[in-house]
Amino acid sequence: MTAALAALYPADPPRFMARTPHGYFDRSVIAADLANAGFAAAPTIDTLAARSRAASAQVAALAYCQGTPLRGEISAQSGAGADTSLVEATSACAGGARHALRRRPVDGKIQAHVVSIVK
Repeated sequence: MTAALAALYPADPPRFMARTPHGYFDRSVIAADLANAGFAAAPTIDTLAARSRAASAQVAALAYCQGTPLRGEISAQSGAGADTSLVEATSACAGGARHALRRRPVDGKIQAHVVSIVK
């Protein structure tokens, strides 16, 4: 998705996916951020693993482009033409996913850190 959007918007590509859900994963960075925010206790960080599946590349692109904060970054690219931009971006991401998957199902490992801390 990120590569497809970078090709569509080379001057200022939307980077939400790389920056936030896929870019903020380092446990030591998370712990340091919490300490810098004033938390004295060490956090408990549990990692949960699962599978992410979609019926098609189009469904996956629709979910990412129109169902996450990525939507706002895409819409900001064209102001008044935001709806057109959103459709074009979703189509570009679906095409990129179809190319990357090469007829394989949309199915991949996902994981999340669940962070708990007491102030």
